[in-house]
Amino acid sequence: MILYSLKNLKKQYNRRTVLDISKLDIQSGNIYTLSGPNGAGKTTFLNILSFLLIPSSGRLAYLNIPVKYNEKYLQQLRKSVILVDQHPILFSTSVYKNIEFGLKVRKISRKKRKTIIESALDLVDMKMFINADARHLSGGETRRIAIARAIACSPDVLLLDEPTADLDLESRLTIENIIREIHARKDITIIFCTHDLSQASRLTSKNIYFLNGQIHDIYHENIFKGELVTSNQKEYYCKINEKILIPVQSTDKDKIKISIHPGMINIIDHKKSDSDVSLSYTGRVTHLGMEKEKIRAVIDIGISVSVLMEKAEYDLHMLRLNDSVKINFDVDGITII
Repeated sequence: MILYSLKNLKKQYNRRTVLDISKLDIQSGNIYTLSGPNGAGKTTFLNILSFLLIPSSGRLAYLNIPVKYNEKYLQQLRKSVILVDQHPILFSTSVYKNIEFGLKVRKISRKKRKTIIESALDLVDMKMFINADARHLSGGETRRIAIARAIACSPDVLLLDEPTADLDLESRLTIENIIREIHARKDITIIFCTHDLSQASRLTSKNIYFLNGQIHDIYHENIFKGELVTSNQKEYYCKINEKILIPVQSTDKDKIKISIHPGMINIIDHKKSDSDVSLSYTGRVTHLGMEKEKIRAVIDIGISVSVLMEKAEYDLHMLRLNDSVKINFDVDGITII
């Protein structure tokens, strides 16, 4: 069943277009991820899907019914679709009362409220916090309570804006497991934003990629802004900062944005001397993870760079977390966007 249908939908602020979607259908019952760089339009898109933001033009249908932008109609839709913000705000009271609030608004009886709240907290593994003061929760705990608060209201659609941003690895994995559990146990469509493509691939194959407010079929990763500079040999580079130059093809722009394909970043054999390789950088491995049949590593060279490699290459270099590693960039894997 088609849950959302969008056609020629735009959102503008002061004549600046921040979202421009020619056509998109979202099926019910799935997990969708929204990926893309900061400022690509993902949060604006979520706010429109949650009926909290009105498009400037175009058509949005929900369950094949065109959305009417009057407050009474929107209030009904908002009971079916709940958005959990990246930095959710809890009331300055107990966890129980935080979750109870939405149930009171929906006129759920006191007896049923207790059962629903306990079930929602159990789903996010936070039942032991039922009487805790919400003001004293950690960042990861706050996210989990916010998700429980949303689930308690039995929405048809759960929208999550960067649910694992700024969390440690253990908290990120916990929330990933919660998303899987919600999808497995509840008949809820889940749509969430993430910058982590390995996380997206772990949870679903349905990814919607945003760039400059539009949906693209090609995923751009390792996106950086910089200044175009040239060498005496007339080679061109994107200068990210004082220490990092990325080779690019000739361009007539002074300020550019580039994307580096993660599969075209080379791990340099430590036995090779500096004279054997072009412009290289030494960094530290900060993340390792499986992505389908490949290995993704994140390497901090002063900027965080995501590298995707075959398992055979990973085994060859024997990479481990916190290892020092040297990389360079294949100019054919760099796109000016």
